Amino acid sequence: MGDNLIDKRAYAFALRIVKAYKFLCRDKGEYALSKQLLRSGTAIGALMREAKFAQSRADFINKTSVALKEANETLYWIELLHDSGYFDDDAYSSIHGEAHEITSILVSIVKTTKANSMKYANDGFVREDYFPDY
Repeated sequence: MGDNLIDKRAYAFALRIVKAYKFLCRDKGEYALSKQLLRSGTAIGALMREAKFAQSRADFINKTSVALKEANETLYWIELLHDSGYFDDDAYSSIHGEAHEITSILVSIVKTTKANSMKYANDGFVREDYFPDY
């Protein structure tokens, strides 16, 4: 796992999503919505992991933008699961709050990177701080 905030948060969130998926299947007998939650909620961290090795600034923006879309979709599934009675208020507040914070971080990353792209247009973009220590 990387050393930056979004990597840690997205990975920890993915683990929460896996646990929520297991709970929904085992205890609530819910399989359709929970599978959607699992897919979108775990994709966020995977996309940010991919973004570490982006081939260009545009590729980085694309991957982080898709991660943002997945985070927003995850919020939808969390809200739907709550409103349909599968998540109680406490579980909803906790997991929705984390999803919302991750979404906000991703919005900031995308906006900042796009703004920096306008200032420093170059095709050879690779962020050195995104490479893990080997």
